Amino acid sequence: MAGAEARVRQEKVRKFEEFVDRRLKPDLAKAIAQRDKVFEQQKTFLDLRRNIENLERNGVTSMRSMVNLGSEVYMQAEVPDTRHIFVDIGLGFHVEFTWQEALQFISVREARLARQIDEYTHLIASIKAQIKLVCEGIRELLQLPSEKELSPRNTW
Repeated sequence: MAGAEARVRQEKVRKFEEFVDRRLKPDLAKAIAQRDKVFEQQKTFLDLRRNIENLERNGVTSMRSMVNLGSEVYMQAEVPDTRHIFVDIGLGFHVEFTWQEALQFISVREARLARQIDEYTHLIASIKAQIKLVCEGIRELLQLPSEKELSPRNTW
């Protein structure tokens, strides 16, 4: 009977390990990658905010700039009126804004991105907790001591 119990226990351990490797770890990697994309968007809007504020603070109403045409080919461009800018609002659409309209749009978008980052952070923490829970279950099935039991005890 002990051999049959050991086989059942090993099968359970295999299923738990498979669940961690095939489901939880990929879900964790995907959630981290998605949160990283939102961090990149957040940085883009922060940079745009700073650029608009610098233009406004310095009273820059026209400028010359180098524009990347693609494949690291640049061309000099002249912007005759910087007081109106086009902002990518998503899905390939760009909207012409004044500086103040752009700053208002950026504030709304930044708040939404911050909420998304919080949601992904909670999801990541939840997945990590599930992984830890399954690992504890495997440890119990294998009748191994827990991490707490392995740590040195205070002797004072």
